[in-house]
Amino acid sequence: MDKALSIAADHPYDLILGSDTVIEIDGTLLGKPKDLKEAEIMLRQLRGRCHQVHTGIALIQKARNFSLALVETALVWIKDFDEEELSKYLNTEESLGKAGAYSIQGEGAQLIEKIEGDYPIIVGLPLWHTAKLLEKQGVVLPISVEEVYQIKPYNNWKDFS
Repeated sequence: MDKALSIAADHPYDLILGSDTVIEIDGTLLGKPKDLKEAEIMLRQLRGRCHQVHTGIALIQKARNFSLALVETALVWIKDFDEEELSKYLNTEESLGKAGAYSIQGEGAQLIEKIEGDYPIIVGLPLWHTAKLLEKQGVVLPISVEEVYQIKPYNNWKDFS
């Protein structure tokens, strides 16, 4: 919400959408690792276990005094990967800038056993609800959210459906 609020302050007539994702395991929140060492620690913590992915969105238009925020959650089971798989993934440096130190839409998909919930939540944007909220605010989308869910444009989205 803070990210969207800071932008909305400078653009009061624009409809601002903000989104952020965190990982929760054992009641602890994992954000983005600051370096590869922290990424390794996070991945070891997630290895062989299920965790929650929480992605929040905020939709704000200051001029209308409109704001809405929601959080969606999905479950992800990480494989019990070996040290070679961990090292190989860390060497991609894909972990950096990703909540929980992995990217489901990238090489990190190889670490994932299964998911329960909506794939785009894990990518970082609850697509279904975001599209519906934007439409309610009068935004005309170039493609319907229903069509997006039919074509599943991420390369590996179908692997987790």
